Amino acid sequence: MQNQLKPESIQHWYLLYTNPRAEKKVEVELKHKGYEVFLPLHKTLRQWSDRKKLVEVPLFNSYLFVYTELEKHYYQILNVPGIVKFVNFEKKPAIVDPREIELIKLMLGNIKDLENISAGEPFEPGQEVEIIAGPLIGTKGKMIEHKGKNKILIELNSIQQSLAVTLPVEFLRRVKKE
Repeated sequence: MQNQLKPESIQHWYLLYTNPRAEKKVEVELKHKGYEVFLPLHKTLRQWSDRKKLVEVPLFNSYLFVYTELEKHYYQILNVPGIVKFVNFEKKPAIVDPREIELIKLMLGNIKDLENISAGEPFEPGQEVEIIAGPLIGTKGKMIEHKGKNKILIELNSIQQSLAVTLPVEFLRRVKKE
């Protein structure tokens, strides 16, 4: 009788949807259980009636990423308080492209003026550009005007989100249409 080997377990990045403002608590709980978690945070200035303060907030409200083998850990992850569901595309939990995770990490680590723009927000289409200098070299995007500033819109297709970043014009070149 031959020994049949199970196929190797495959881990992927998955997108989780959480209760509002529960992202940080869910991140702590998942890490405590031994999962690799990525919660993209950025600093923003918040103003209260008596003071202003720089606070870290999630880049994508109610979303965070977990790296796991889904077949083994699906229900254990869903049972963590604060998690609503795995985000699905075509009725299956969405697998996030690891290059997009690395791009988000790179942008968060190197760019100060970064903001999330939901994919459904209307804006005028502009010139296709490629970043030719700096930490995002080789990334392509679209020039937009948002809140009175020229920014580059970088689309993260696997999570259907976009990030807008302000870069010096010398970091950009037009993408020629073929």
